Amino acid sequence: MDFLEFAKQRYSVRSYSDKKVENEKIEKILAAGNIAPTAHNNQPQKIYVVQSEEAVNKMKGATRYTFGASCFFIIGYDKNESWHEINNRKGPGAAVDPAIVCTHMMLEAHSLGLGTLWVANFDEELIRKEFNIPQDIVLINILVAGYPSDDACPHAFHNTKKEINKTVEYL
Repeated sequence: MDFLEFAKQRYSVRSYSDKKVENEKIEKILAAGNIAPTAHNNQPQKIYVVQSEEAVNKMKGATRYTFGASCFFIIGYDKNESWHEINNRKGPGAAVDPAIVCTHMMLEAHSLGLGTLWVANFDEELIRKEFNIPQDIVLINILVAGYPSDDACPHAFHNTKKEINKTVEYL
């Protein structure tokens, strides 16, 4: 299958089965994130894997967007290692590296038959407290991951795309 067809099949899963994600698959997802390009190759990403029952319950308290999943990746970056932060280029640029890392992880998860959902709505301070995450780590998102439930399907807007000439301009 070519990449465009593969990418079209991936969607944000909002309903997960209770089947646990195997450690081998988690390791492959993490490896995909590890090979992602980052600014100046500083690799500032910091990823926290949440999969124990106790940790999953903590996650449920920090965001309502868990959808029955049993595996989560909290994704951020260390501002002491981010090329953008080090060079005083504050702003959204520093978040780009973990976004690229997360995209690699989402695509690898899809290739392994798993579903994912990018969650940006979470209680950052509660996550810091519950998981003992230092202040130098800037949290960007939670990647929900797992096996889609039998009734999982793309959101109604999933295939609604602007015409390419509305988003691209040749100069």
